[in-house]
Amino acid sequence: MRQNLPRRTRNRSTLAQLKTQVKKLGAAVASGDAEQARQLLPVTVGELDRAKKKGVVHANAAARTKSRLTRRVNALEAPQG
Repeated sequence: MRQNLPRRTRNRSTLAQLKTQVKKLGAAVASGDAEQARQLLPVTVGELDRAKKKGVVHANAAARTKSRLTRRVNALEAPQG
């Protein structure tokens, strides 16, 4: 009980920061802005790794999310057709 409240607060803060970063990258991909997406990808991956290290996100979930985001960014740079 004594540790629960500070940990929950810290976890929620970390998760909120992570979700915001993922949404920023998703918006860049959705708008087709490859340059901005390429710049945001390492920042987002860093946030995912930080959340994984703190135990906020499961390791496999972080890896899966990184993979999906990377594929989406790479698809922007690939020639269409």
